[in-house]
This record gives sequence, structure tokens and C-alpha cells, in this order.
Amino acid sequence: MPNTRAHDEAAIQAVLADSYKAWEAGDADGMVADYATDATAIMPGSLRDGREMIRQNMAQAFAGPLKGSSTQNKQLSIRFLGQDAAILVSESAILFPGETEITDDHRKVNATWVFEKRDGQWLIAAYHNSPVLTPEQ
Repeated sequence: MPNTRAHDEAAIQAVLADSYKAWEAGDADGMVADYATDATAIMPGSLRDGREMIRQNMAQAFAGPLKGSSTQNKQLSIRFLGQDAAILVSESAILFPGETEITDDHRKVNATWVFEKRDGQWLIAAYHNSPVLTPEQ
């Protein structure tokens, strides 16, 4: 059976690709351009409630500890919830200046991305990540 959601899946992947490119450029505005105004981002120990708060936090990080960084990302799955919502699961890690790959699994996270289609455009409505645990953890 053909993938009838291929167009939507490609649009969602384009949103992520743009966000990853903006991260690599240290561009907080570009990184959140496709986040919904009321988006949330949850990472261990923090809640960023709203696109503007996410943008502010990323701008501070790009000026400090994440300056010159990029990300390594692998899509693990995507599923659609009705016509206007999707959940994408990925594995990601931050690459710091000079790194080309992640060799330490302790730095990887599994992430859940919630997308919502508003006025014909796919937006990131929520993001959450959690460290990948290795068998010895």
C-alpha cells in the first residue's frame, strides 16, 4: 500500500531540516521559525513554555555553551494522528566544534516531536528529549 502521507512527511522533515540548519548557524530566530507560538520544549530539568522563551534560551545557549555546535539526528519513526497532527521520534546528539560524529552514546537523546498542521503549515507544537540509557546505566 503506498504512503498516502508522503507529502506531509516530507513537509515535516523539511521543518526539521530548516531547524537543524538554523542550529548549525547559531540562529535562534531561524531555529524556532516553525515552532507554534504556544509550543513547549521539555528537556531534563527544564520547561520552556512558548516559542519566545524557547528562542531566548537558544539564543543564550548559542552565545555560550552551544556556540559553533551542530546536531546529529536520525529519524526513528513518524505516525500521524488524524489529518493535522503527527508524532516523530528521533535520536539526536550535539556535535561540538571540531566533532564530526558522536562516539559516546551517553551524549545521545531520544526525542519526541509533536507537529500540528495549522492553516496548511506544519508547525512544531511540542518537543521533549530524554537521555539514551546504555545497558550499564
